[in-house]
Amino acid sequence: MTLTAGVSLKPQHFEEAERARAPGLWFEVHAENYMVAGGPRLAWLERIRSCHPVSLHGVALSLAGDGPPDAVHLQRLAALVRRIEPVLVSEHLAWSRLDGVYFPDLLPFPRTTEALLRMAANIDLTQQALGRRIAIENPSHYLALDGHAWSELDFLNELAVRTGCGLLLDVNNVFVSAHNLGGDAMAYLDAFPVAHLMEVHLAGHSPDANTPLLIDSHDAPVSAEVWGLYRHLLARTGRAVPTLIERDDRVPAFCELLAERELAAHAEALA
Repeated sequence: MTLTAGVSLKPQHFEEAERARAPGLWFEVHAENYMVAGGPRLAWLERIRSCHPVSLHGVALSLAGDGPPDAVHLQRLAALVRRIEPVLVSEHLAWSRLDGVYFPDLLPFPRTTEALLRMAANIDLTQQALGRRIAIENPSHYLALDGHAWSELDFLNELAVRTGCGLLLDVNNVFVSAHNLGGDAMAYLDAFPVAHLMEVHLAGHSPDANTPLLIDSHDAPVSAEVWGLYRHLLARTGRAVPTLIERDDRVPAFCELLAERELAAHAEALA
């Protein structure tokens, strides 16, 4: 099956997702919610996998951390990959663990050459453990850090060249970061190394109540601005890319997510 557009899979939508049929439909879950030895949650995912392609999106490998990924965590992820045989596996350009303590966020870091070498080594270790290529996602930004030796796009491209990993382009992250830091979202897309592109994420954002910031909240429909950026990206790539409608809070009815999914599935014709 050729993947077109997919949807974040939530437990309340299990029965509808299992019955859903559409060309190229696929579902993505956060891997950490299913890294168990058994039980109803894993059985549920296996039932979905029996009739739909499934992608695993990780949030806790801490690939940009100060050391290698936690060995037990990586073993559990590898076991899930072997069991589910996902069509895609992805992680973040971020860190989330320090001295054995996990933080509930995907945290930024100065893009130094030292960080590049450390993260490349961690991606190599992960890909060897999983026996497959993974995709690395661009982050959303809320403050400007000092100490960068590499631009974000050069850093991502170098990681892909050194490790053979792919890239996941979150278009909402691009829009949010451009708003928050004063960047140019369209220029970011024009310079993105699309030769390494494996997956695209589309999501909604929300304004922060106390600052001018936009928050990558995944709790709203995809905005008109992000749809425009997505169509621009497709016009540049000249090909359809597996694209996920990402929703993690204020989750609507399944039919509403499918309607957004249909917009993504047919966006190439409008690009």
